[in-house]
Amino acid sequence: MGVDLVENVSMAVRTLSANKLRSCLTMLGIIIGNASVIAMIGVGQGTQKFVNQQFEALGTNVLFVLPGIQQGGSQLGAAQANTLVLADAEAIAREAPAVAGVTPEKTELLRVNWADQDTQVSVTGTTPSYTSVRNAPVGRGRFFNQLEVQSNHRIAVLGSETASMLFGNRDPLGEKIRIRNLSFQVIGVMAEKGSSMGTNQDEVIFVPITVMANQLSGRDGSLTSPTVQSISVSAHSPETISAAQYQVTNLLRLRHNIKKGDNDFTVRSQQDLLRTANTVTGMLVVLLAATSGISLLVGGIGIMNIMLVSVTERTHEIGLRKAIGATRTDLLVQFTTEAVILSLVGGACGILIAVAGTLLVTVLTPLEAAVSPAAIILAVGVSGAIGLGFGVVPARSAARLEPIVALRS
Repeated sequence: MGVDLVENVSMAVRTLSANKLRSCLTMLGIIIGNASVIAMIGVGQGTQKFVNQQFEALGTNVLFVLPGIQQGGSQLGAAQANTLVLADAEAIAREAPAVAGVTPEKTELLRVNWADQDTQVSVTGTTPSYTSVRNAPVGRGRFFNQLEVQSNHRIAVLGSETASMLFGNRDPLGEKIRIRNLSFQVIGVMAEKGSSMGTNQDEVIFVPITVMANQLSGRDGSLTSPTVQSISVSAHSPETISAAQYQVTNLLRLRHNIKKGDNDFTVRSQQDLLRTANTVTGMLVVLLAATSGISLLVGGIGIMNIMLVSVTERTHEIGLRKAIGATRTDLLVQFTTEAVILSLVGGACGILIAVAGTLLVTVLTPLEAAVSPAAIILAVGVSGAIGLGFGVVPARSAARLEPIVALRS
């Protein structure tokens, strides 16, 4: 049996080599299909990893408290609602045992200038706990402290990109910038962090939230405490996130006097956002792989068509083989072997192209795309199965030819 298999493989290789151009064109569909499936799975997995990194950049074990209510997975009224105030953040830090840190945030796009440099930057008013809650270390200098927040000190900490835009290679520490025509002393520069969720975290300026509320953005005189756009809350550990979310929700319901009905705020955990993002990217990977798999199916149909043509062209050869004793099984194995070889060689070429394409994506984009061994095994297995499946029809057609009819043809 082993000798027959070797002989069939050798004969199939010789036959395919005799028609190199046709064999290459036949394999083209399989090559494109395999390359597409493997590359798309690699890019999809790279996208998932990139999304995870983006969420990790927001901080660890973090809850996000936003104004407005959430319905159908979207945040409604977050931009217009003023339902969160600085006092809410202070109460959470004081009264929620499962909470490790709290940082309120209020952001506006403001005009900033220094000397002859002028630009628009997101200015965020926050508290000293921002660096720990949001995992945002200071690169040079320092962040402001609680006493400076309470004293309304006009001090600023620049994002690394903002510092470069305003000061170039000059050290900004100790310099004074103007934000909305108010003078602020630069006391620090944040470590480079990159973009997260479509926002450049290095193109920002941090100031005390009291200064932002009272001097830069204006304050609603009807409220005893300045409003904030969001409150970030960090739990002590991943195990205490649920407890922290429960405590924060109940505390804010009590503070906002909500006894029945919907909350006027939304508490979302980092894990909730990450699960949603992973679900979306996972569906994207499946969609990309399925779409690419269609080309594998087209390649299989191409192999079947060419093999049927080959049977017609080689009718005389089939008649001679059957006349000298070849059985139906021999012919079935011969033509099936040719189809499988076309599929496997095409699959191997597709793998090489996919590896090269994935490496190119990794070099040219921020995605850390990688060739998955599981994707390679899947693609090769599917290629072999397609060759076997689509090669059976023409092989059976060849095996059923009567020797006399074949010789006359």
